[in-house]
Amino acid sequence: MDEKINRKLKKPIYKQIADEIENGISDGTFPADKNLPSERQLAKTFQVNRSTIVAAYDELESKGLIERRIGSGTVISKDIWGMTKKRMPSWNRYIEAGSFLPNLPITQKIRKEMEKRKLINMASGELSEDLYPTDILREITQMQAFIGRLGYDHPQGSEALRYTIMKHVEKYRNIQTTPASILVTSGAQQALHLVVQCLLKPGDAVVIEDPSYHYNLPIFKSAGIQVFTLSALSNRALSAELLSLHKKHRISMIFLNPAFQNPTGRLFRKAQLQEILDISSEYGIPVIEDDPYSLIAFNNNPVSTLKSMDQNGNVLYISSLSKLVASGLRIGWIIGPNSVIERLSDAKQQIDFGHASYTQWIANDFLESKHFPVHLDRIKTELVQRRNEVVASLKKYLGDQVVFTIPQGGIHIWCEINRDVDEMKLLENAIKQGVIYFPGMMMGSKKLFVRFTFGRANEEQIRTGIQRFSAALALT
Repeated sequence: MDEKINRKLKKPIYKQIADEIENGISDGTFPADKNLPSERQLAKTFQVNRSTIVAAYDELESKGLIERRIGSGTVISKDIWGMTKKRMPSWNRYIEAGSFLPNLPITQKIRKEMEKRKLINMASGELSEDLYPTDILREITQMQAFIGRLGYDHPQGSEALRYTIMKHVEKYRNIQTTPASILVTSGAQQALHLVVQCLLKPGDAVVIEDPSYHYNLPIFKSAGIQVFTLSALSNRALSAELLSLHKKHRISMIFLNPAFQNPTGRLFRKAQLQEILDISSEYGIPVIEDDPYSLIAFNNNPVSTLKSMDQNGNVLYISSLSKLVASGLRIGWIIGPNSVIERLSDAKQQIDFGHASYTQWIANDFLESKHFPVHLDRIKTELVQRRNEVVASLKKYLGDQVVFTIPQGGIHIWCEINRDVDEMKLLENAIKQGVIYFPGMMMGSKKLFVRFTFGRANEEQIRTGIQRFSAALALT
């Protein structure tokens, strides 16, 4: 049996090991009357983690080649050449073969660490539960009769909610639309998936910002989309950069988060928005505007959206209540030309037969109520205090070790570390210290950045979290 693993091959290591064991079974290296080596022994032999051996044995068991016996170890199946053996499917092979890619390993690790440890959470891009309007939503469900449908609703979502969203975006975002031009989605995430799956094809080229939340999303790669980046930190004109990308790659779509961008917290200048719209109109390139944060402006000045400036129907506008009300409501929406909305709603109906009527009813009543503007003022006041605590703590505990720009809205602050560090080691040390954040390398091409989110942690947790991050940095 060859005990050397070729780590340069695309074939997973556990499959290489499974093949070696299978060859050993065939050529007699492993006698039928003796136990196979233990997982620990094989891990040492192949110099891999034990979990890799477990996956290899899972593969062999699914083929009916081995049997695991509690208390006796792993043995070669006595019916290996027979026809009576019932075989399990090779689930690992199916998992790897699927076209819908999993989250990146670091993203999965962050989620798992938050589930199993009591960490100060400065990674999750959501509000803390104490900022949810829980009492108001409870009052709506208890005091007002449910008037929605319990059967399948309209493919585009509740007509009442779409009408309310129409009034909401006109009042708060200066966007003129109609209920027929709105699709209710399960948050902004589903909206992005629908756009990519329905309006793009493999090989198409798109532009996203660098850094960007979209940077770590596997949806583009799953769909075979080529991704090119536009600087999200530049205050200069963007037209030359966009035109250069379009001439080289024939850009099919532009994805932007212009208002208090995730992760930088940056607000695009109105002149830059106009540049993008001008290029979009000249070359017929659709723009997808992802806008979770424009209502969380700390100075209360109205924020211009691309959609509010769009005169030709070039912008598909995506927003949600996740960052304003509660992420668990799963209420988002897309606004665009009727023909596009009909195409996306047809796809959504194939996926889930339309959105849940109960949460649509709650969202509709809350948006229509006198409580919404009061709630909006409350979360802005609270988020300003948390933002200020992040800034004060960064200055106190990290000083000139980091550089950052103070965000004027949203829930994120983007920090550059002023010395070279191993980013994975820093993350590991931070977890050991009891704080979790989002590494910048997962959101852009440049290294030595971190994103701290101040929507989830309270002021005391923020202070302690930054102190713990400082300790982790000192150990890295």
